[in-house]
Amino acid sequence: MLKIDRAILVAIDIQGNLYRVMDDREFLLRNCRKLIQGTRMLGIPVMLTEQVKIGGTVPEILELLPDVAPIVKESFSCWRHEPFAAALKAAGREQLILMGIEAHVCVYQTCMDLLEAGFEVHLAADAVSSRSAANREIGIGRMTAEGAIPASTEMILFELLETAAHPKAKELFKLIK
Repeated sequence: MLKIDRAILVAIDIQGNLYRVMDDREFLLRNCRKLIQGTRMLGIPVMLTEQVKIGGTVPEILELLPDVAPIVKESFSCWRHEPFAAALKAAGREQLILMGIEAHVCVYQTCMDLLEAGFEVHLAADAVSSRSAANREIGIGRMTAEGAIPASTEMILFELLETAAHPKAKELFKLIK
């Protein structure tokens, strides 16, 4: 199970030019925003990446992370970009929650490398997308078959919360509903 003191959220490449062509992008954005807001309420760190040459992170995501500098990368896998790997190691978190785009490219390659490196990877399956629904499903299927733990946005947030007695429970319930 995810634990607040062991988890980190990784928002992968939710950028203008690419985001605009995502399958069901409004659903994707809604869930990404909920995950960012919920994890931040719980004090969980967030990492943000951008792929070069496809525009900046969409404003609806960036506005939730004013204190997080995007890590700009050329490699499809975040883990293969040394500044990302160094920042993740420095964070000291071993449970990663992945969200972003594209499910079958950057999210997939990052997931595979993180699993190989020994991290526990939780895939926010309703907060990832691709240009086509087929590629999204294939990417999710491959990641889970290789060991990523599939979950939904609500499942992740309730798992982290653990109890309705948590001091942030009421605030989180409002966000989720």
